[in-house]
Amino acid sequence: MGELLVVGDRILIQPSDGEEQTSGGLVLPETVALQDNVRSGYVVKTGPGYLMPNPEYTEDDSWKPDGSMVRYLPLQAEPGDYAFFLRDKAIELRYNDQEYLIVSHGAVLALVRNPEEEPSDTTLDDLDDLWADE
Repeated sequence: MGELLVVGDRILIQPSDGEEQTSGGLVLPETVALQDNVRSGYVVKTGPGYLMPNPEYTEDDSWKPDGSMVRYLPLQAEPGDYAFFLRDKAIELRYNDQEYLIVSHGAVLALVRNPEEEPSDTTLDDLDDLWADE
């Protein structure tokens, strides 16, 4: 079996199911968690993005290396993000004996990204240092 490719604006998510624990330590059984309209899980893969026409394409220049009629606008979700999405928009999928969900990017409500992986914005700190030197 080949590699699983996610197409278009879809996201492959490994769901967080079963019992959930609240911040106060209360364990919610799966039946209570299923009553919510929102589900969550980790983003495993994303599709290439939204299909758009390539404004630089002309039939006269079809010999150019980027001679494709279409381009993709990338998605905001990235592998490793924790996603909150609408439960009724998810499609269940079993691949290599693992349970996954396919969700359209439009059904994602929020993403949690690991802050250690994001580049730190030190621009304001650098400006404060400049002002302190004067």
